[in-house]
Amino acid sequence: MKRNYFIVGLILLIFFVISFLTNILGPLIPDIIDSFKLSLTLAGFLPFSFFVAYGVMSIPAGFLVEKYREKRVILVAFVIAFAGALLFASFSSFSVAMFSLFLIGLGMAMIQVAINPLLRVAGGEEHFAFNSVLGQLVFGLASFLSPQVYTYLVQNLHGYAGGGDMIVRTLAKVVPADLPWISLYWVFTFITLAMIVVIASSRFPRVELKEDEKAGAKETYRDLFKNKFVILYFFGIFAYVGSEQGVANWISKFLVTYHGYNPQTVGADTVSLFWGLLTAGCLLGLLMLKIFDSRRVLIWFTGAALVSLTFALFGPGKVALIAFPLVGFFASVMWSVIFSLALNSVKRHHGSFSGILCTGIVGGAIVPLIVGWLGDFFGLRFGMMFLYLTLGYILSIGFWSKPLITNVTFRDRKKNLSADAVK
Repeated sequence: MKRNYFIVGLILLIFFVISFLTNILGPLIPDIIDSFKLSLTLAGFLPFSFFVAYGVMSIPAGFLVEKYREKRVILVAFVIAFAGALLFASFSSFSVAMFSLFLIGLGMAMIQVAINPLLRVAGGEEHFAFNSVLGQLVFGLASFLSPQVYTYLVQNLHGYAGGGDMIVRTLAKVVPADLPWISLYWVFTFITLAMIVVIASSRFPRVELKEDEKAGAKETYRDLFKNKFVILYFFGIFAYVGSEQGVANWISKFLVTYHGYNPQTVGADTVSLFWGLLTAGCLLGLLMLKIFDSRRVLIWFTGAALVSLTFALFGPGKVALIAFPLVGFFASVMWSVIFSLALNSVKRHHGSFSGILCTGIVGGAIVPLIVGWLGDFFGLRFGMMFLYLTLGYILSIGFWSKPLITNVTFRDRKKNLSADAVK
């Protein structure tokens, strides 16, 4: 099939929007805690509400895509996300926030399932790996930029007395004076509405799902769950997303609690740098995976992440500002390595297995909630020490994993070339 550059560009835009909406909670949490007078446990229910939607929707979304096709599913997903953003922007309360985030999470889960097969077809199978990495880079760029947008809006709307650019003047008319951070959800409302218009007016190519991309029957899932490695890798994804969100969502609150840094500037910048380095680390990870076995890379990077987390939690403020983003840098390879090791550890039913793995994203709901709950009883530093368990589990994968197929390195290619030359 001829490559469809418009659809590839649209998918990259969708990656950007998903990330922009998904990873803003970290900078917002200190403001939300102050605005609604929340405990750390209640604040932990915010990421819980969002990421639990992945656990609810990831597998059903696969069936929806097969029945209704990609365009309809993506369009409905953005309508749901639009409703969630508009609801929170219009009625600002903690209970509304949880329901709103759940709706946005449902939409994002549906989109995640739909766009990967679409990217394969629109960009060409031979370019799928490259386009997937490009999508992750765009995803990381949006995660880096969204805290910067938050800082800009809050600084310009706090104590607003007139002036500013057109966006600030417009938002000042609808945003409560004491809740300037709500402006982000008006921005989300506009973005999702714009995406609805773009998706509705776009012509999508027909996607013929490969056998490995299909959701599979109930019997398939029963067979998979009988395989202990399916369960172990599910918890691997659970642990990774839990670790990622457990750090990102609590960085800003940790810095203001223990070091007195302004969450709207320094806190937001540190979260932004966390996502920026996570994106940059992907590039180093790609090179490392061409040189070393992926299990070794996972062990090295996870070990470095544990060291960085230790410096972040127990070092002085200036060290924490560097160490927290470094956790993101070293976490950069974990998702792709765990996912590839998992899929390479089973002979068939990869589409169904992918759905199970994506359900593990619910770790982003559970782990930040546990961190907040422990933080209420023993302090946030102790609460974030729970991440030693999740990162420790990821470290263990590098030792017990036994994939049927290992990643091809430059050394392997050299051996193959030498063997071919001998023949």
